[in-house]
Amino acid sequence: MLPIGTIAPDFELFATPDQKLRLSDLRNKKVVLAFYPADWSPVCDDQMTLYNEMASYFARHNAQVLGISVDSKWSHLAFTDHRNFHFPLLSDFEPKGEVARLYEVYNTKTGDNLRALYVIDEEGVVRWHYLSPVGINPGAEGILKALEEIDNLKTVNQ
Repeated sequence: MLPIGTIAPDFELFATPDQKLRLSDLRNKKVVLAFYPADWSPVCDDQMTLYNEMASYFARHNAQVLGISVDSKWSHLAFTDHRNFHFPLLSDFEPKGEVARLYEVYNTKTGDNLRALYVIDEEGVVRWHYLSPVGINPGAEGILKALEEIDNLKTVNQ
């Protein structure tokens, strides 16, 4: 994974079948990148559902969650509609896994993403990361703790 303190590599991926989202467009917000293996898998479903339910907690920290997998924009659209997600799922479909490779979380053996989390601050710097076993939902506790630490650092430095 990218080292803490690294400037997060910018990218642009499809958020809907006809709209792209660029990471740099979210400057002045904290960003949670949630790389996951596949739409529709049980653990990924649970993980993304949890982040959807935690939206108000993330919003208190001025944070935007972005789910990223190598699934197509059409798979993401169906998954989002079925589960009523309120955050973008980004399609790292073509070239397959390009963004996951930038963030060092692409699994070349299986052709999908590792289950990995990054928290990026408002200036685009990686402040926390976590690599979870593929079969385990990493939950939200580490994300919330990282967001609180960023907020506390900002308060101290003001």
